[in-house]
Amino acid sequence: MNRPRPRQVFLGFPESSPAGRQIVAGREAAPDFPREWFEFVNPEDPHHTFQIDLTWLESFWSCQFGTDRCGGIDRSQPDVGCCVHGAYLADETDRDQLYNAVAEMPAKYWQNRPDNVDAYLREADPVALEPWLVWDELDDEDGEPEPALKTPVVGGACIFANRAGWPTGTGCAIHQWAVAEGRDLTVEKPEVCWQVPLRRNEAYEDRSDGVEILRTVIGEYDRRGWGNGGEDFDWWCTGDSTCHTSDVPMWRSYEAELVALMGRPSYDVLADHCRRRAAADLHAAAHPASVKAGWA
Repeated sequence: MNRPRPRQVFLGFPESSPAGRQIVAGREAAPDFPREWFEFVNPEDPHHTFQIDLTWLESFWSCQFGTDRCGGIDRSQPDVGCCVHGAYLADETDRDQLYNAVAEMPAKYWQNRPDNVDAYLREADPVALEPWLVWDELDDEDGEPEPALKTPVVGGACIFANRAGWPTGTGCAIHQWAVAEGRDLTVEKPEVCWQVPLRRNEAYEDRSDGVEILRTVIGEYDRRGWGNGGEDFDWWCTGDSTCHTSDVPMWRSYEAELVALMGRPSYDVLADHCRRRAAADLHAAAHPASVKAGWA
């Protein structure tokens, strides 16, 4: 008698790690499932190619920060979600935009606002480091540590993370202020903060005809996006079906973020492609968490 062979599930992480245990328990999807990609040339630049993870952007993921569906990457402090480590700034523009946000944001939104912020803003000393930043290190492209600016950790989370009980609510102070005032989150928040759960990787490569092009890959910011430490998070949201609760796919709900990452003309190419697929009832290889949530 021929018995059906059991399907082997590759966890993608050590079984003893928090990530492995979450997958074994059925709480999160294992990361190495089939994905469908869409590749096209930037309509504004023939030497720039986009490679887009349709499986992620056609999923129905939605951020649950501030709700009981968000377990937080550290179960001992779920009210701070994924804001445990502080945010590394991408460049001087990121730093300048954060300065402007702090200068304009009323103090009532910020629980851990340093006492010397107002004095710093008045004095405008170009040499002094902002009270909401510290120097740290990040590895460069060669794996060598280099100086990097980040937001400091206060009481186990980012200095901008408000805790439960704060009058304006739990979560990022800048996010709360920006939403309340109708501000652009992709301008007011540090780049790494507004990008998650999207992840953009860029690299130059030689095309087969010898021409150098830039390839931009946009996909899911899963546990691996955090580096080796991602497997140690107590929980991560992108693979959990309880976070796939939006009534529209991500290419629509994250339009502002995608436009910031790609530019409007390139986003329009992506959106037109997704609309045509939807009209023809075509769907990418479905994200397992969206399937489990009942979307496919």
